[in-house]
Amino acid sequence: MAPTDETEPHARHASPFGTTPPDRPPADGAVPVARMPRWLPRAVVLVLSLYAAFQLGTWAFHQLTGLLINILIAFFLALAIEPAVSWMAARGMRRGLATALVFLAVMIAAAGFVTLLGSMLAGQIIKIVEDFPNYLDSVINWINAHFQTHLKRVDVQKGLLRSDWLRNYVQHSATGVLDVSAQVLGGLFQLLTITLFSFYFAADGPRLRRTVCSVLPPARQAEVLRAWEIAVDKTGGYLYSRGLMALISGIAHYILLQILGVPYAPVLGVWVGLVSQFIPTIGTYLAGALPMLVAFTVDPWYALWVLVFVVVYQQFENYVLQPKLTAKTVDIHPAVAFGSVIAGTALLGAVGALIAIPAVATLQAFLGAYVKRYAVTDDPRVHGHRRGGPGSGPGLLTRARLLWARRPEEAPLEGGPEGRLGGEPEVGSSRQA
Repeated sequence: MAPTDETEPHARHASPFGTTPPDRPPADGAVPVARMPRWLPRAVVLVLSLYAAFQLGTWAFHQLTGLLINILIAFFLALAIEPAVSWMAARGMRRGLATALVFLAVMIAAAGFVTLLGSMLAGQIIKIVEDFPNYLDSVINWINAHFQTHLKRVDVQKGLLRSDWLRNYVQHSATGVLDVSAQVLGGLFQLLTITLFSFYFAADGPRLRRTVCSVLPPARQAEVLRAWEIAVDKTGGYLYSRGLMALISGIAHYILLQILGVPYAPVLGVWVGLVSQFIPTIGTYLAGALPMLVAFTVDPWYALWVLVFVVVYQQFENYVLQPKLTAKTVDIHPAVAFGSVIAGTALLGAVGALIAIPAVATLQAFLGAYVKRYAVTDDPRVHGHRRGGPGSGPGLLTRARLLWARRPEEAPLEGGPEGRLGGEPEVGSSRQA
């Protein structure tokens, strides 16, 4: 019997569970068309918008990576000169003028150093070019004497002049002059950018701190200011201590090279001092390669002496000099310093290697206030002494010594409980093991 108009709504809403059963297909057999959910278009638009925003942000970040790195370098340079600027500002000088004077002093020192180094390098390069045939002869003679060969300088020169490597090098050098010029101009622009940003960061340091703190609650403001102060102390102390160690390292290597009679000792001493300190951890070994090469041209044994001195001085610097100079500024474990340098190099290259140690030292000092420390238990294992397993008594030698110490007082009965090594006294015994 077909349902009527009166009985159809009642049949549609009747259900043992109180739910509405699905609509029945029309009587003519037509399939109903499913409607799209109303939220689906908005969800699709939202997903596409988020994806477009992510792609745009990624593209902008990659385009601005160079600028962000320059700003980061400028910020750390501003932190480095902050103590000097604050010291001059505390004595009544305007902060902008104090920053300008500090920058002027740094520029004069850098220009004098570059001029002196450049003049020395120019003279040494001219001398190297003039003495190159003699160096080549000494190397050829050493090779002939030790390897039983018959090389001649004329043959070596002809081989170099006729080599495809030299021809390709000259061609690439001629075509790469414009690329070198562009790189020089780009480097000068980056230097100008870093200088301007570091000047503004140092001169407007209080204003910058107020701007940052104005968007934070009072509790967070105190934490930000404390972190800022720690960063200033660690960065400035790191650079100053590195400069002092570079001076000591340069003087020490200059004295060695001067004693050995290695040419270009002043230039090589400056090279070793700068590279060994401002390329952390492995800089000493990288810096020692050039003096070893120059010493090898004089005498192969001199190169060995230079290598030995570099290794010994590195140990002296790591365990004696550096702890005394950086105990109050950058007090971090050498393994942590090495790991931070590797991580910084992987992230930012040479810039990351320079700023990794002060950044990690700042983070360590800042988080140190939130780490709760307890008194260490007086356990032998804390000091590296091993302890026996559960139920194990003292060692055989120790028990023999204890037994021998008891013999003058009271000779234990043979076979008694105290006569057995490591045995326990009987219950009620007047002596305690």
